[in-house]
Amino acid sequence: MPPLCTLLLGLLLLHTPHWCISAAVNDDTLTAGKVLAVSGKLVSRNGKFALGFFQPATSTIISKSSHNATSSSWYLGIWFNKIPVFTTVWVANRDQPITNTNLNLTQLEVSSDCNLVIVNHAGDTESIVWSTHIVNNRTQSSSINNTCVAVLLNTGNLALTATESPSSSNQLLWQSFDYPTDVVLPGAKFGRNKVTGLNRQPISRKSLIDPGLGAYSIELDTTGIVLKRRNPSVVYWNWASSRTSSLNLIPILKSILDLDPRTKGLINPAYVDNNQEEYYLYTSPDESSSSTFVSLDISGQIKLNVWSQANQSWQTIYSQPADPCTPAATCGPFTVCNGNAQPSCDCMENFSEMSPQDWDFNDRTGGCIRNTPLHCSNSSNNTKMTSSTDMFHPIARVTLPHNAQRIDVAATQSKCEEACLSSCSCTAYSYNNSRCSVWHGELLSVNLNDGIDNTSEDVLYLRLAAKDLLPSLTKNKRKPNVGVITTASIIGFGLLMLMLFLLIWRNKFKWCGFPLYDSQGSAGGVISFRYTDLVRATKNFSEKLGGGGFGSVYKGVLSDLKTSIAVKKLDGDRQGEKQFRAEVSSIGLIQHINLVKLIGFCCEGDHRLLVYEHILNGSLDGHLFNKNVASVLNWNTRYQITLGVARGLSYLHQSCHECIIHCDIKPENILLDASFVPKVADFGLAAFVGRDFSRILTTFRGTAGYLAPEWLSGVAITPKVDVYGFGMVLMEIISGRRNSPETYNTTNSTYHVEYFPVQAISKLHRGDVKSLVDPQLRGDFNLEEAEKVCKVACWCIQDDEFDRPTMGEVVQVLEGLHEIDIPPMPRLLAAITQQSGAAVSM
Repeated sequence: MPPLCTLLLGLLLLHTPHWCISAAVNDDTLTAGKVLAVSGKLVSRNGKFALGFFQPATSTIISKSSHNATSSSWYLGIWFNKIPVFTTVWVANRDQPITNTNLNLTQLEVSSDCNLVIVNHAGDTESIVWSTHIVNNRTQSSSINNTCVAVLLNTGNLALTATESPSSSNQLLWQSFDYPTDVVLPGAKFGRNKVTGLNRQPISRKSLIDPGLGAYSIELDTTGIVLKRRNPSVVYWNWASSRTSSLNLIPILKSILDLDPRTKGLINPAYVDNNQEEYYLYTSPDESSSSTFVSLDISGQIKLNVWSQANQSWQTIYSQPADPCTPAATCGPFTVCNGNAQPSCDCMENFSEMSPQDWDFNDRTGGCIRNTPLHCSNSSNNTKMTSSTDMFHPIARVTLPHNAQRIDVAATQSKCEEACLSSCSCTAYSYNNSRCSVWHGELLSVNLNDGIDNTSEDVLYLRLAAKDLLPSLTKNKRKPNVGVITTASIIGFGLLMLMLFLLIWRNKFKWCGFPLYDSQGSAGGVISFRYTDLVRATKNFSEKLGGGGFGSVYKGVLSDLKTSIAVKKLDGDRQGEKQFRAEVSSIGLIQHINLVKLIGFCCEGDHRLLVYEHILNGSLDGHLFNKNVASVLNWNTRYQITLGVARGLSYLHQSCHECIIHCDIKPENILLDASFVPKVADFGLAAFVGRDFSRILTTFRGTAGYLAPEWLSGVAITPKVDVYGFGMVLMEIISGRRNSPETYNTTNSTYHVEYFPVQAISKLHRGDVKSLVDPQLRGDFNLEEAEKVCKVACWCIQDDEFDRPTMGEVVQVLEGLHEIDIPPMPRLLAAITQQSGAAVSM
């Protein structure tokens, strides 16, 4: 080596800090005799992961101007080395942080007994902050100890291995994948070892800046995958394992993920169950180009996260449970949760965040506290009170908190209220169906009906101090203002005259409660009805015609005693009157022979009702699934119904001023007039519940068999959801029975599940459509038309919405203007076929 180069190398070594010599810097291995100091790190060979000491303040990007996100605590962890947003995937000492006082004396090393340990050296003594705690019964010697190494693998797994002799292979002593924090990386097992009892149980972190043990955990036990709140222990979501379910979860999970272009082919899930272990894991086909991880979020949801190079941020593309309000007490005490709001958590009326800084970092376990203490005068036994000025604030349409105490002696709501006021610890009550329930102490898991997965209509009466609800009697005591009184008088007189004018107008033109039709029956506009008139027309809603996802339908007759109507009472609609009227007006302009005609509406107070023409022959389901042979629909009628419904939906999707998505296509919403001409009903209700169609999913729980798969993935819906529902209806028109699974072949102690859409596409491929047709037709049908309808149905229910035809294309096929090929088997149905095709022991 030239003398100058030797001199420069010597100077460089002299000025290199001590930790650079003793620590494994940018290496993937830590061997016995070496240490990793706070300023060093291990880096996996592919450069994707790094192991070292970090401060939580740098683990996330938080833009909070009012709070300083610094922390004096340090942790040992693994993070993505090439991602600009510092993201940890594993933390060793998550509940044993290292403080700045001993930071420079702390290091990671391989101990003499082959354990990985974080050691604090202080003078002549040393203390262990964290250890792998391996039970090692081998004879220890310096030669054996030198074979113990810790390696950060390309998968992000920190593995501690030992070699007994130069000729023997490495023995795995410990690995970080067996002790996850809140993240499960590709290749890591999630599950349990049946022999050792090891259960890999991710636990959420406390907050964005505190990786400590949080409120939620996920584990795999004998019942399946279980999500629960840790303290108190509450199971709020579970997914049965393949052993306890009629269908294997893996093909279904693959199908769900493949529905979304963002998750299609992104990961490959797998499930293993043998004598030693039961676990799930997933892999990424292209580990080098993508960064993906599954996490148990602070809120208690399982999330699939992918790094977006374009946005330079992590994107959550899949969550379970879908509703962020499902996890127990996710928002803390005295809060309300709304799954459609952002953020989803908010304090109850006249409560404030207990720790705003904690809320900024997604830690809401402290919840909210009262702005004003309750007024409570205790008696000698400290449980009863002599007086109280407290009042109650109603919170409507919510799930009620857990741990209610029932008061049987309270037979009325006023008695129930008194029962709550009689105890100083009572914080709320509810009175429903003559049942009084009260709550003491903190109120948890109160979720609004506006959420994704909540249909509750209960009302919770929250106890508040009187001063929070009533204006102070002593505030603003001023002399009467003559100008204000005069102005109020003039306004009042004007309103009185306006009411008188409207009354005269009503008596003259009969505009409310009497249809404005001319002699030919053409519509003279959408009519605004009074609620009392509709009560009278329906005889107090006494004759129920049916019910749907949005409400119940009642038969009525208008005051002219000639016009039969069907009145739909919308459940839980909260739109303002102006918006509701605008929506009704736009729907009322839609006229098509295959769409039910809207006559009018009612919008008074909380009442939202729609008035339709009454269709004589009722809904399609009553004719398809009725076993009365005399009322069996012949094949020609069925084909015309199919074509008519297709035309009606095509009109909604393509011919209206704005595309209208029905969102609830099913036989119950297809009505038949006196000539069995089909008329699609409820086609405007999607607009009434709001343009954010994700919230409709809750309403459709009762008709899940008609929901397109994209509802499950949480992506924005398109008119193709109607195409999917139409396809499912076609299956039922062909067969004359519901699509739901049924059990067969119960002899020999075996059974299997047979789902009609699976039968339909399988027999279509085999050329055996004839056996699919409703046997009540006794063979009297057009086979060519039946094959055409079956092909259309199978194309309509394809998993990927881009593979489905438009309703306009469906009309052209049914009219004979275009031919179509036999469709492929949908992936989700293929997964069901694999499971239902094999007999299962009873």
